[in-house]
Amino acid sequence: MRQATAAVPPPPLQPTPAIACAPDTPVETLWAIARSHPELRRWIVANPNADADLLEYISQQGGPHVRRSLDILLASLA
Repeated sequence: MRQATAAVPPPPLQPTPAIACAPDTPVETLWAIARSHPELRRWIVANPNADADLLEYISQQGGPHVRRSLDILLASLA
């Protein structure tokens, strides 16, 4: 008799700059990355899914190169 096997869950997400700025990354994932990985916040700024609330959070929390990333984003909108 063959035993039923459960589906193997996917491995946990390993946040990277590529995931942080990928346009297909859900905003919920971006929030999780922003909260837990300050070194990746500058990459989230480049993500088109990053909404105003998330960008405000990142601006307030800071992190490596965040100010420069936000300056570049704002200059591109002018």
